[in-house]
Amino acid sequence: MEILSEEQIHRFHRQGYLVIPNFLSEDEVHGMINRTKQLLEEFDLEGHPMTKFSTGEDDQDKTKKHVGDEYFLTSGDKIRYFLEEDAVGPDGKLNRSKERAVNKIGHALHELDPVFRDVTLNNPRLKAIAKDLHFHSNPLVLQSMVICKQPEIGGKVPEHNDSTFLYTSPPSALGFWFALEACTELNGALSFLPGSHLNTDITKRFVRMPEGGTDFEAIVDIEKPLDLRDSPGESALSIASDYKLETCEAGSLVLIHGSVLHKSERNTSNLTRYAYTFHMIEGQPLATYDKKNWLQPTDEMPFTPLFGTVNA
Repeated sequence: MEILSEEQIHRFHRQGYLVIPNFLSEDEVHGMINRTKQLLEEFDLEGHPMTKFSTGEDDQDKTKKHVGDEYFLTSGDKIRYFLEEDAVGPDGKLNRSKERAVNKIGHALHELDPVFRDVTLNNPRLKAIAKDLHFHSNPLVLQSMVICKQPEIGGKVPEHNDSTFLYTSPPSALGFWFALEACTELNGALSFLPGSHLNTDITKRFVRMPEGGTDFEAIVDIEKPLDLRDSPGESALSIASDYKLETCEAGSLVLIHGSVLHKSERNTSNLTRYAYTFHMIEGQPLATYDKKNWLQPTDEMPFTPLFGTVNA
């Protein structure tokens, strides 16, 4: 089964991302949205540490703590809820309903939730895309989440690339990002700097700190991404100077190279912008996942080989 045309594959390698309209069926989209709403309804605030999601990368206030409490750091093999920064008042309580307060749900939906597991691990079309791209030899699946991008408070996500947060040696991250609702300029559609993966080194990584919490650590020995090591490279003329906003309809799949620069603006609309996303990295022996990374596999839930997955 082949899903991608040669032109689409070339466009992905040239731009560092690819938008595939209508990848999900209407039934799949409705199923994922309905399941997301169920998860939000099931969210129990009792005992929740009120963890707000912020990478800290865009913070001007250096006293502001990065995401790094135990609730966050031990979420790689669980389904947990992280709040929008503006959904929590000065008193530490929600200033709106819990359904409109959650920034994202993660980070093991692909393993623990049957609806998201089917789309991620039991999906022949997705496995075909992974083969079409020739990006990984032994792709491992990790860090799945629903991002809610709540109306009026859905936070801006600053310029970044994914390999900073899921670092391997050499860099090998690839993002799969599914629009569950229409993504527009007003509700925070993704923007990309086309071709930036070709000249943007991964110079830092998001790590667990020995004293607790997380921070960004400089990378001393900078490596070329795994997929670009044997590539002759594109002309500098193919690297854009301005960001391109990529609006898309529900059901679209966006493939995101781990080195391409991308961002999204604050949701200023009165609509949500639900999206489901997960990542793949290269497994051994071609790449090594960094033991300092914030997200770590556990004995109970190692990272899942995409091509070794059977229905469960």
